[in-house]
Parts: sequence; structure tokens; C-alpha cells
Amino acid sequence: MISFLSKSPARTGDRPVLQEVSSSTENTQVSVISKFGPFEASQEEQNLVCLLSDGRLLIADGQDMNSHVLSYRARLEKMGKSYKAQLVEIDLIREFYQSNHVAHGARHTEHTAMQVTAKDLLVRACRERASDIHIRVRKNCTEIYFRVHNDLTRFGGHTKDYGERLLATIYGAMTSVSDNSYKPTERQDASISERDKLPAELYGVRIATAPTSDGMVMVLRLLYNDANDCVDVIRLGFSSQHAATLQRLKEQPIGMNIISGPTGSGKSTTLQRVLAGEIEDSHGTLHVLTVEDPVEYPIEGAVQTAVTNAGTEEERGRLFSAAIANAMRLDPDTIMIGEVRDRASGQNALRAAMTGHQVWTTVHANSAMAIVDRLVDLGLPLSLVADHTVITGLISQRLVKLLCTHCKIHLHEHPELLSPAMLARIHQATGPAFENVCLAGPGCSHCRNKGTTGRTVVAEIIVPDAELFSLIRAGEKVKAVQYWENVLGGKSLLQHGIDKVSQGLIDPRMAEQVLGHLSGVVKSPTHLSVVEAAYAV
Repeated sequence: MISFLSKSPARTGDRPVLQEVSSSTENTQVSVISKFGPFEASQEEQNLVCLLSDGRLLIADGQDMNSHVLSYRARLEKMGKSYKAQLVEIDLIREFYQSNHVAHGARHTEHTAMQVTAKDLLVRACRERASDIHIRVRKNCTEIYFRVHNDLTRFGGHTKDYGERLLATIYGAMTSVSDNSYKPTERQDASISERDKLPAELYGVRIATAPTSDGMVMVLRLLYNDANDCVDVIRLGFSSQHAATLQRLKEQPIGMNIISGPTGSGKSTTLQRVLAGEIEDSHGTLHVLTVEDPVEYPIEGAVQTAVTNAGTEEERGRLFSAAIANAMRLDPDTIMIGEVRDRASGQNALRAAMTGHQVWTTVHANSAMAIVDRLVDLGLPLSLVADHTVITGLISQRLVKLLCTHCKIHLHEHPELLSPAMLARIHQATGPAFENVCLAGPGCSHCRNKGTTGRTVVAEIIVPDAELFSLIRAGEKVKAVQYWENVLGGKSLLQHGIDKVSQGLIDPRMAEQVLGHLSGVVKSPTHLSVVEAAYAV
């Protein structure tokens, strides 16, 4: 047993009180609770603080104003954990952590049990084919939701303590991060990639956490490992015309092709299939190199590199840009960049496209034409962004629920299910094909009583030429859209959605939730369609 003198933290007008504190826990019930679990301290914090089960917070003498100490105390107060602070010699803190083997073992056992629980949660989410799991720890409870076919469905509830332990275990014992300390008061990102911690159906899990007004939330994005089973983009929902255009872009040896869409719109899956198809077409003779943060889906035959261990968003951006620059020195034929997120990564992507490489990447933009505005907004020069020899393909996509073929119902047999205004819009948009329009049915055994069976891509693809980009540079966006549709034969995102409604593949109500009103597209050069008006705005 080792004993040290300690003193309570001095306050204005107070005289520190000397007392003896022992690091031995063999004959007491005191244990260290800042080593694991909801009150776990980071490695830097464990050098300076030690929270005991009897409510004492040991702080290294002279370090009570250290930023790590202040951060840990603020976290405890945010979580409503009461404690009594004591200043002690720094060696005593180390001794407590080293001697508390019983607490370590008990907490390790708890972590192991919670890991089994977490993996079971992943298995059940895979069974539902969920894309995300939301774990919300609130003031008095924990709520768990699955996102299935773009809808959040409540899966279960637990106590607040259960949720805190589950989040701490998922982040601290299952993820691959340099700092495995879960911090409820901070925003953190991580991933699970070790095979023994994942169900067979998953390749990986991306994790994001954030504090909320009444607790904390963790969202797990599930990355399925069956994305490599097929390279046919038509199976995703692209039209045969889209597939031919993508094939043309794949066969171009240089140029930058950009896929846009909101989070969860299938951009990464499309990229995976395009690149896997490119490698297959070349019989493995192409060197395809990826720069991702993190690696999402395995691409057979590609060299995939990850940007990891960045402590801040600024550091992550710097490392990502450096990785792109480094990739150009590794003799690639094709470079895939997970996302253009800032000016530096955009500049490096453009540089790669200008120096003899084919580049594929993604960006967040509302439409294919809006990709240009988004790149300019990031600080890239319009003269390069609107150069058809540099930017060779602009793609935008969304995902809409696919109707179950066994229980869907025809709209013309049940017109009372829609409002007169929506009925009129669908009549105008589909014309003679109105009789083919279908709505989601009541559900059956084939769709697990959901009425839908997965999701399908709705997309638009622009292969720009000199005239199109000259209109863009002149600020004539409406004329650029008219030129694309009337001269280049382009089909808008909205029109592709209307085609699928007309074929009875998607419910018009679900289509409007994703694409907006299904108004008719007027082809007269003197009139603007709804989508053109949207581009003009």
C-alpha cells in the first residue's frame, strides 16, 4: 500500500486541509470509474485525474486549471455526476489506475457483455436491411431507431444508463480510433472495421456522435459487403441511356466525373459499381487508386487508401488533400476521391484531371448543373470548372422506394386515395401512361408487409460540351438547361422520376417527397419547365 498526503482544492479564503489518501483498494469497496464506461477519461485526462466510486475526483496537484482537467470536470457536470475534488500528488493517480485490477476486470467484463449486445443490434438491423441505426440517449430513457428504405422506425427503448453504457462500449471497445475515449459532450467520428466485431453481412460501420439538448445521439451507417456482387448500374435503377453514358465516361482516359446528391442517396454505391466495372472491363490492367475518409465499400482490384487519425476537421482536410496529392505520384490510371469537401481537395482533384488522370468523385449539390456552382462556391475558378476538357461528367442522383410488385395497387382504380390537386398533377405529368401509375399496397409476405421492396435510383447525367459550358460561364443557366435537354438530349432528374411513376415502379407520393411536384415538362423553347425554373433560382 502506498500513501500520500493530499489537500482539498484551495478556494478563496480557505486553508487547504491535509489528509491521507491510499491507493490500495484491496480492503475497501472504492474503485476507479474513470477508466471505463460512461465516465471514462481520455488517456491525457487519466494522467491528471482519477474519479473514484465514492465520489472523489483526484486531481494532480498544480494541474487543477489544466485544460484536460477542466474539460473532464465540465463533462462530469454536463452528465450530472456529482463529485468532491481533491488535489493529490500525480504519482498517486498513476498508482490508483495501476492497482485497480478488480475494477478493470469488472469493467472489461461489462464491456464484453455490451459488445455482444451491440453486435446483436447490428445483426437485427441487417435483418431489416436498415441503412442506419440511431441511438438517442435522453434525460430519462434511451430510444433506438432503424432507418429502413429511408424511413425512421422505432425499434426499442431502454433506460438512460443502458444507453450510456452502450454508447461508451461501441465507441471505446469496438471502433478503430486513436483515442477510444467516448466523450458525450463532444462531436466524434469513428468506424468499426474488424471482422470479429461485425455481422457477416457488413463490411464496416461508420459512426458519428453529438451532444443534444437533453443527452446524446449516436448514428451508425451500415456498409453492406454485397455491393460488389454486380457491376451493372441498371440494377441500381439507372436507365439504359444512363448506363451507356456512364460507359462512355468510363472509357475516357482523362477528365473529372462528379456524382452529386444528399447524404444517403447512393453515391458511394454508384462509384463502387462504376470502378468495379472499369476494372473488370480492363481485365485488371488498370491501376485504380482511391482516397477515402474512411474506406466505405471494398472494390475488387483497386488500391484503396484511407485518411484516418485526424484530430480536427482542419487536420482531416489537410491530410485528405495531401493524400490526393500523394496519389498522383503512385502511377494511377484512375483516381477515386471520396468527396470534394473544400478548396484544397477540389484543387488537387482538378490538378489530377488536368495531368492525364481519370478522376471520379462526389460532392453535395442539388442537381447535376448545380455541381458547377458548388465547386465555384468552394473557391475553384469558373474557367476550370466550366471547361469540358477538364470536367467531363456531371451526375446527380436520388433514391426512391420501389413498389412491391405483388401488392401494389393501380391508381386509376383508387383515385380517392389522392387529393384532386395531386391527381391533376399526375394526369398532366404521365399523360396516356396514367393507367400504369401504381400506389403502395397494404403489404404482403413478399415485402414483409411494407408495400415496398428496396429503393431505386432516379438520376440525371450531363456530358458537357464547349457550348454548354460557354452558356454557364456567361451566366445563362436557363439557356444551358434548355440546350442540354433540347440539343444534347438530356433528361432531368424530375423526368426520370416521372418515367418510373409512369411505369408503375414508384409511388407518385413517394416520388414527390424526394423530387418535388411531378409537374409536366414542357419542351417548348419559349416556356420553362419546373426543373428549369429551379435551376434558374
